[in-house]
This record gives sequence, C-alpha cells and structure tokens, in this order.
Amino acid sequence: MIIMYVSVIIFNFLAFKKVNKFSGNMVLQIWLFTCTFQLTFDIFIDVKYHGYWYMSQGIDWPAFAGYTFLIPPVNLLFLNWFPFNRSLTKRIIYIVVWEISLLSYELITLLPGPWGFLHYGWWKLWISALINPILLLILIGFYKFVSKLENKVKIEVS
Repeated sequence: MIIMYVSVIIFNFLAFKKVNKFSGNMVLQIWLFTCTFQLTFDIFIDVKYHGYWYMSQGIDWPAFAGYTFLIPPVNLLFLNWFPFNRSLTKRIIYIVVWEISLLSYELITLLPGPWGFLHYGWWKLWISALINPILLLILIGFYKFVSKLENKVKIEVS
C-alpha cells in the first residue's frame, strides 16, 4: 500500500511537471478515459473473476487512489513522450521499453504488505505482458481519435 501512495505522488508530480504537449481538454479526456477503461476492465477481472485485486478482494476505499490517480498520469507521460512522427522501429522500441517498465513496476507492487498492494488470483505476469501492449495501443488510438476531434473543432471555430 505504501508503494501505491508514494507512486501516486511521484507519477502525478512528474505528469504535471513534464506533460506540456496537451491542452487541458486533452488531459481531462485522457484522464477520464483511463479511469473509465480501468474500472470497466477491473470490474470483470477483479470483482467478477477474481484474477487480481488491490488491497483486498472486492470494492474497497483504500484502492480508490489507485483507480483515479495512479494510472492516468502514467498514461499522460507515455503519450507525452511517444514518438508519433518517428519510424515504426522507434515506436516499437518505445513500447517495448514501457512494457519492461510496466512489468517491473507490477512485480514491485506484488511485494507483501504494507509495501505492495497488488494481489494475484489466477492472473500471472505473462498475462500482463500480453495485454499491456494492447492496452497501450488502445490508448494511442484514443489519443489520435480525440486529437482529430480537437483539430476538427479548431477548424470549425476558425
């Protein structure tokens, strides 16, 4: 649990200091998308199928900070530094580096309490290794979709 609260502080500090590429509207949309997507995913994997859980099984208030303030700033950092206009090779390398970082962080969160906060049921690290790149690609797709909408609004207003 200590790791989660320290991570929330560090990741939010980094995001609000380093993310400078997006409008406030874009930040809000990415933040809300992340929370909604994570909660939807976790309702099934955590609550219904008991694949993994935070703190304790089921819905619990101490995990609320993790649902709302842990992953959104990480996603903002990921998108802020993503090499959109670079070669496919550089984009793949970027995703692989983030994948290694995400899996390393997940291992740390599995430490016993009071440090760690993630607990596995049937879930395994290799499942995360398979799913994380898909989730990152969904995030990139959402960002591109919202960017097109913002550009369309700018053109219509002009």
